[in-house]
Amino acid sequence: MSSATQAPAESAKGHTDPAAAFVPVQTRSERPRSYDPADFGAPTGREVNWKHTPLDRARALLEDVAGDEGAVGISVSGPLAAAGLRIGEAPRGEVFVPEDVTAAIAWNRSVEALYLAVPAGAEFDEPTFVDLRGAGGRAHSQMVIEAGANSRATVILRHAGAAQFAQNVEIIVRDGASLTVISAQEWDDEAVHLAAHQARVERDATLRHIVISFGGGLVRVNPSVELAGAGSRGELYGLSFADAGQHLESQVYLFHKGEHTVGDVLYKGALQGDTARSVWIGDVLIGPDAVGTDSYEANRNLVLTDGARADSIPNLEIETGDIRGAGHASATGRFDDEQLFYLQARGIEEEEARRMVVLGFLMEIVQKIGFPELEASLVERIHAELAEVAAR
Repeated sequence: MSSATQAPAESAKGHTDPAAAFVPVQTRSERPRSYDPADFGAPTGREVNWKHTPLDRARALLEDVAGDEGAVGISVSGPLAAAGLRIGEAPRGEVFVPEDVTAAIAWNRSVEALYLAVPAGAEFDEPTFVDLRGAGGRAHSQMVIEAGANSRATVILRHAGAAQFAQNVEIIVRDGASLTVISAQEWDDEAVHLAAHQARVERDATLRHIVISFGGGLVRVNPSVELAGAGSRGELYGLSFADAGQHLESQVYLFHKGEHTVGDVLYKGALQGDTARSVWIGDVLIGPDAVGTDSYEANRNLVLTDGARADSIPNLEIETGDIRGAGHASATGRFDDEQLFYLQARGIEEEEARRMVVLGFLMEIVQKIGFPELEASLVERIHAELAEVAAR
């Protein structure tokens, strides 16, 4: 398979000053892509896609060495049968091309990708679960999820345990299909998880992609979705709750390529405890042929204690004037004192009032999941996180 599909990670711009010899790529659509880790080089922390990530904690996954046997166990349950795809076997690589060194390493170190295929025309009410449990050590994984034409299915990825885990997920949604992919991170505190999700959505198809991050020391899940077909739709949602010492990050890219496409991006996060950190970067590109596009992205964060920090960076590029609408928003703040006063004035204790405010803030994402059991478990997890704050 060919290596570089674009220029190396940073391109010379004709400067004579060695200190200014390279200009970093800023626009998401212009980032280099390659299957060869050497084309990216080792991140320095100055690159736009690495400058918010603690590289010292990710160091093991930046090295091109083999993973440890048994570091992450994978099991599949539900209506979809699992198969394998080696490099060069379709549809592996039809959509996915690595955007950073970690993804390139994972591509090459994953000799066989886990393949889940939804047959054309099939409809499944029961979700398929992919359980990934870390047992320590370093691991790489490649996964391909393909929804055949006019099919409907849900795939839920559940991550737990501890590992240094580099993961690639390739998602293909064929004409008229409706696919939901949920990635839930409930790792142990010492886990490091760097994931790249890349998807293409074809004509009149819908992808609902949800990222839920509660556990792990460093968790970085970056979804990239191309709405390639006319009338395609992308719904990208995220929910995170960062505690002391955690770094939870998502770099989201939504590319409106086809005409009359619809995009809805909403990520919400809560943070508590000293050194709790969240990073959200949202890039939306409306291409020159994406006439009739309707797109909106938003990120909202609720800081519960001193010492927590949320970085939120929305970006919007529009290359055609013939659209229905496009916008973006970002907000980070503390408790709304008026809401607390309203609840306390009606006899609700302050601690319970705070729980109600936080739960109400996050429930907008929880309710988009559509599976009562998973929604209930998330509500329980939110209550448990808030109980830790009250106990301090």
